[in-house]
Amino acid sequence: MSTPELSVPTDFAAVSPEWMTRALATRHPGATVSDVSIDLRDDGTNRRARLRLSYSAGEGPATVFVKAADPDHKELIRMTSGMFHEPRLFSSGVELPLEHPVVYAALIDEDAYDFCLVMEDLTARGADPRDSLRPLTLAEATSGMRGLGRLHGRYWGSRVTREPALDWLEPFEPFDGLQYAPLPSALEQLDQSTPADVLSMSIEQLVEGIWKPYIRTLTRSPQTLLHGDPHIGNTYVTPDGELGFLDWQVARRGNWSLDVGYFLQGALTVEDRRRHERALLEEYRDALGLPADDLPSMEEIWLRYRASVAHGLALWLATASSGGGLWQRLEVSVALAQRYANAYGDLETAAAIAEITG
Repeated sequence: MSTPELSVPTDFAAVSPEWMTRALATRHPGATVSDVSIDLRDDGTNRRARLRLSYSAGEGPATVFVKAADPDHKELIRMTSGMFHEPRLFSSGVELPLEHPVVYAALIDEDAYDFCLVMEDLTARGADPRDSLRPLTLAEATSGMRGLGRLHGRYWGSRVTREPALDWLEPFEPFDGLQYAPLPSALEQLDQSTPADVLSMSIEQLVEGIWKPYIRTLTRSPQTLLHGDPHIGNTYVTPDGELGFLDWQVARRGNWSLDVGYFLQGALTVEDRRRHERALLEEYRDALGLPADDLPSMEEIWLRYRASVAHGLALWLATASSGGGLWQRLEVSVALAQRYANAYGDLETAAAIAEITG
């Protein structure tokens, strides 16, 4: 789906029918776009827009979703996620055996440090995007766990490093920036159910004592292809109940637990997570489809899952401390920070990290 003859547009308003015709050509070779207009624009850390299309010949999607780098936030993306991971993933041709958006074209301009993705408009097929204020049902979470299991099993162990199309994939390692978060402003937003160990944390304890030690374990154990950022705000539910994952900008390789814990601990209410997490981890293990010699035991899965709370806790306390805006609305961030905080106490995350690293 890579379309090298196309340049990355500097402004979505300047996207021409000819440009869009070529962008759609791989999946809609007989379609000729006659008009392109902007239906919706929603810029954040990236430039994003829904474009409406008309055709003079053939058939294609009535609307598409386009995403490109925002010039004001390129350095932030470089530090926290990486500019080209998502377009490289979707231009690689590798199989992603879970529900995800169709990508028509994935363009990279390394000289300008820019990219552009032309993707399906998920709302056109009735997909329901979710965030922390609308947690998943058990059935939806089960679908997500099975999807992650299929993905991870497909690239488990040496398969991820020996796949030529993924030779660009970087390991998941600690990144800079979390240490600057004004943590007390986030902690004061949490409720009375929050474990005392969380409420008493300093930013140094959170980042240096909890988050970084866990993140460093991700490359010291069997690795796989990670979505890298599968929190509930990067999910959607299809009309038939399948859970999908979007926004693959943090795609990395590393231990499976990052995806599984980050997804599950934030996607359900605290009560539902407590009630169903062990059964959902068994669903994940069954979906891996690995031979017995490669399949992790439930004891190992439980240990690494407990440790994985470190990632969600650090990221969403840091996000909530910013007061909302650029990354997420404050109420969305606080709801997620609360779920990871409760999981930190329930699952004795500090002890699990000590057991893994000790």
